[in-house]
Amino acid sequence: MSVTPDIDPTRIPRHVAVIMDGNGRWAKARGLDRSLGHVEGVNTVRRITEAASELGVGYLTLYTFSTENWNRPKAEVDALMHLIVMAIERETPDLIKNGVRLQMIGDTSRLPKEALDRLNKCIADTAGGNGLTLILALSYSARWEILEACRRFARDVAEGRKTPESMATDADFEQYLATAGMPDPDLLIRTGGDHRISNYLLWQIAYSEIYVTDTFWPDFSREDFITAIANFQNRERRFGLTSEQIK
Repeated sequence: MSVTPDIDPTRIPRHVAVIMDGNGRWAKARGLDRSLGHVEGVNTVRRITEAASELGVGYLTLYTFSTENWNRPKAEVDALMHLIVMAIERETPDLIKNGVRLQMIGDTSRLPKEALDRLNKCIADTAGGNGLTLILALSYSARWEILEACRRFARDVAEGRKTPESMATDADFEQYLATAGMPDPDLLIRTGGDHRISNYLLWQIAYSEIYVTDTFWPDFSREDFITAIANFQNRERRFGLTSEQIK
């Protein structure tokens, strides 16, 4: 792929996180069942993963299924679980061919055992990838993640592996997060027009640039993704400093 003139190939965000919103509304606007919106959304996952890989993005994290989504009608939840697993299995050969490594974060203890086993097989099959890392936030909640990190640290203290004073820096805490070892997202994209974070990567996006588009996820194109990257590159990231200090 030739990078468009609007994109500086030396300033590609290392990590892009996406809130894939609008599948249901896309279907409703067309008089279709919500499940068909999710099916079409899978096609968008494929093209955005391909675009991210070609542009040289290192990590792409997709908000695939939140812990709150378990409260949706059972029929929709069951259909989503089936669709997610089938789609990942179908795409695994191409992920391997393109060097994409699959990972998963979230409270996977809530997933049906068969679905979890099949997803873990896909993760194992792609483990040798040395290109893009594709992370599925599945049964994920940022509040759950932070609480779980606190529990893990508390267990380490209780069992004598750590002391309370061991938690001295951000990095000390981050090793207990589900994203340990990954860089924080440089860019957070939300489709569907809503201006909220929806319990997603609350610790990690402290200094992420946020890009919101009204476009529903099924309609989000490669060109839309490139536009988001270009928008990111036009921003000044100060991390609490002044413009003069950055320059």
